[in-house]
Amino acid sequence: MRYTTFGRTGLRVSELMLGAMTFGEQGNVGAPIDECRRMLDVYAEAGGNVVDTAINYRGGASEEFLGELLAGRRDRFVVATKYTVTRDPADPNGGGNHRKNLRLSLETSLRRLRTDHVDIYWVHIWDRRTPIEETMRALDDAVTAGRVLYVGVSDTPAWVVSRANTLAEWRGWTPFAGLQVPYSLINRDAERELLPLAEAYGLTVTAWSPLGGGVLSGKYGDGSPDRVTRLSREAISDHDLGVVRVVQEVANELSVTPAQVALAWTRQRDGVVPIIGARTVDQLRDNLGCTAVTLPPQLVTRLEMATGFSRGFPADFIAQTRPWVLGAAAL
Repeated sequence: MRYTTFGRTGLRVSELMLGAMTFGEQGNVGAPIDECRRMLDVYAEAGGNVVDTAINYRGGASEEFLGELLAGRRDRFVVATKYTVTRDPADPNGGGNHRKNLRLSLETSLRRLRTDHVDIYWVHIWDRRTPIEETMRALDDAVTAGRVLYVGVSDTPAWVVSRANTLAEWRGWTPFAGLQVPYSLINRDAERELLPLAEAYGLTVTAWSPLGGGVLSGKYGDGSPDRVTRLSREAISDHDLGVVRVVQEVANELSVTPAQVALAWTRQRDGVVPIIGARTVDQLRDNLGCTAVTLPPQLVTRLEMATGFSRGFPADFIAQTRPWVLGAAAL
């Protein structure tokens, strides 16, 4: 396992992060604690050091499981959790990115995780009702108090993240060091605005659902009628099945699994760290195998052509008009 720094900080994070959304037996995608312990051990033995969870995963069981599993070795891991999602649907202040929810959510997470600080604290989703100034100042206060070391933001428009880090720079607050987005061969939307933003600000991108909700794992490539993703519960489109077929073809040529091909494509993007999640040790071991897969340029092109992705306006328009705007300087 290789390591990189988290954004423009000195924190070292492994090239694959372990997602703990499956830690907990609530629902049909969770794992019991003994299996979670084995997964955490296998991940650590491979050199992984980041575990990513959230206050709402598995109804709070994910954080509780991690608190138990990290006992005696907590400081060897980079522990990341998130807030925003409501703690109590009946409480009008139970969710959101305002200061009150941040404080109460952080207290809840620290108690469950059995620790006095979180290494990375993520804003989970943009809350348009809370001024970004309030969120950034409240996060900075948590860092100043030593209860949070670094901060990141997930599932938020690029212009909001840009404004947030500009405010932090001007006012001496702690800026976002990481950006968490869905990113896979099935969903390349982040390439339009969010990945360029991350590059400009030096943010580490952590990619959730790098297997497209399980679609790219190879489980749905046979065209069976039960073509349902775990996350969306919607039928897989013919377009996505076409991508799956190409992933399977590449996997066959390289004698690896489709999941390893899909993860290798994501991790080969500069500054992107996939979050791998699993329900079993066998699934996790398969995912970890992507670190040994190198995709030749011609196979990368083949995979990307299968997606038929376009960055759209304004990126495509700016590229097309470059000779018109710059003349000879565009060459």
